Amino acid sequence: MSPINRRHFIAAAAGAAAAAVAVSPAAGLGGEATAEADDVDFTNADRGFIAALTPGVVKNAAGKVVWDNDAYDFLKKDAPGTVDKSLWRQSQLVRKQGLYKVTDRIYQVRGLDLSNMTIVEGDTGLIVIDPLISAETAAAALKLYRDHRDAAGKKVTALIYTHPHVDHFGGAYGVLPDGAGDVPVVAPEGFLEHAVSENVYAGTAMTRRSGYMYGAHLPKSAKGQVGCGLGQNVSLGTVGLIAPTRSITRTGQVETFDGVRIEFQMTPGTEAPAEMNFLFPDLRAVCMAENATHTMHNVITLRGAQVRDAREWAHYLDESIGLFGGRVDVAFASHHWPTWGGDEITELLTQQRDLYAYMHDQTLRMINLGMTGREIAEEIELPPALEGWANRGYYGSLSHNVKGIYQRYMGWFDANPAHLWEHPPVDEAKRYVKAMGGRSATVAKARAFAREGDLRFAATLLNHVVFADPGHRAAKSELARVYTRLGYATENAVWRNFYLTGALELTEGVRRGESSTVSPTMMMALSVDQLIDSVAIRINGPKAWDLRIAMDWRFPALGVVYHLTVQNGVLTYRSDAEGDPGAGVTLTMTKAQLLALLGGKGLGDIGVEGDVSLLQKLLAVVDKPDPNFAIVTP
Repeated sequence: MSPINRRHFIAAAAGAAAAAVAVSPAAGLGGEATAEADDVDFTNADRGFIAALTPGVVKNAAGKVVWDNDAYDFLKKDAPGTVDKSLWRQSQLVRKQGLYKVTDRIYQVRGLDLSNMTIVEGDTGLIVIDPLISAETAAAALKLYRDHRDAAGKKVTALIYTHPHVDHFGGAYGVLPDGAGDVPVVAPEGFLEHAVSENVYAGTAMTRRSGYMYGAHLPKSAKGQVGCGLGQNVSLGTVGLIAPTRSITRTGQVETFDGVRIEFQMTPGTEAPAEMNFLFPDLRAVCMAENATHTMHNVITLRGAQVRDAREWAHYLDESIGLFGGRVDVAFASHHWPTWGGDEITELLTQQRDLYAYMHDQTLRMINLGMTGREIAEEIELPPALEGWANRGYYGSLSHNVKGIYQRYMGWFDANPAHLWEHPPVDEAKRYVKAMGGRSATVAKARAFAREGDLRFAATLLNHVVFADPGHRAAKSELARVYTRLGYATENAVWRNFYLTGALELTEGVRRGESSTVSPTMMMALSVDQLIDSVAIRINGPKAWDLRIAMDWRFPALGVVYHLTVQNGVLTYRSDAEGDPGAGVTLTMTKAQLLALLGGKGLGDIGVEGDVSLLQKLLAVVDKPDPNFAIVTP
């Protein structure tokens, strides 16, 4: 590997680690790569184009813009000095918007949300795959298809979710506005469990961090948000969930929907805990879900999620090569553009397989040499043969991926006793700044490191000052400048968004979030067990230490009674068909009434027997999550 390419990959993955690059982000990381003769991606991204949504804007019923692809028209120009050239190229590709023909009977709408919506023409209607994030963008995508395929009367005859991330199910009501009815809603086994654990249990924290990851509050410009690497942005419309009615449980399972045969491959533990690829054998096409896209993906996502299994990811891609090789002419995914040609598809899958396998195996090798996650991230580099465009770190990065692999196997602790019982951030920062000679001295030292090009350590020093004294304007201003320089220098879109959002909040404060995955339709799709779990994780333990409560929640329509117990600061429950004579209060209700109660709308018509004050005592110790908690300040 040439020095410039090695510097490019290490700097892009590690946040402008190379001092020379960090000093001059205008030098444009990736300039050499964009000079390579490689127009295949642009050709494929344009192939099959039928029509764009004009203007490329989607609004909700109140007239509020929930998606604006036209805001990225600035990407038509050459890369400026404020954006890595390789990232600029990726954003130019991803901003392409409209209806595209993939192959006979298969169409995609791209550029109307973070993800793609795929439409397969059945014998009588339409099979929709992954209905985007919002009902509004999904409805606009379906209308774009119908307008240009003369399919106004064709109904959706099946809905398929490839996996339980919100950008693959959130717009379900945009394609099935009246719910599932008799339309099969198909998903991999375990879909609902993982949709809940990601979008409800930790949904508030993930949504807040997603604002950083996707640059929700950044201006769409060459000095702000230029995309996410995987797509341009997330839509801000109405999120919903229609619960699956049919599960796919095994590789090799064949189902026919509206006359279209589909052969499934289960890939649990890859890009999502429950995920599946699937082949259309009669159409010689394969959907790779989000397991093989045109970027290095996340082994651990920066918004927060379970660590993914890079070893299994590589294994299932190898299985895909065996299952689909020689049987397909086109591979498409839930993001980016398709790949045409049997050899080209095998090459893409092989490159991605070896990418995840290399990261996994080399991380384990280095772990067993005694290296920590941070040390591995600094040392590891990809072999030249794996440096193609589709393996570059636009969304995932080599740096944070190998740290995720380390975390999966070794946990948070690196075995150094000095790291076993460290002070929390504010307390540590105060001591650090005191040891450095005070706030002004620490800021001065940070400026010196920044002048020398070591932005990483400058950020460390300034972060300590801000946490020791969040009112120190000079430290906050200087840290914002450092974050901006780091953001301009990195190839990774979500690192850029994190850096620039951090800079924005340091200078302008926290902005109120505009989106949430915890919508009424999302909650309605949950089981009663999952709804009770969502209450249990919000119990303020110390406030509930002395509570002793036993209550029954009776659901006649479901034929079940839930016995809830609060003691020792914990809410637990079990269920059967009979009431508990020891319950202090019994509530008789429907699931809709429970949702209203949990939403703060009171008892309404819920039947109450016993001491209703016990319910009030329970609700009094249920915390309300903070969707706008501080990140770059204490």
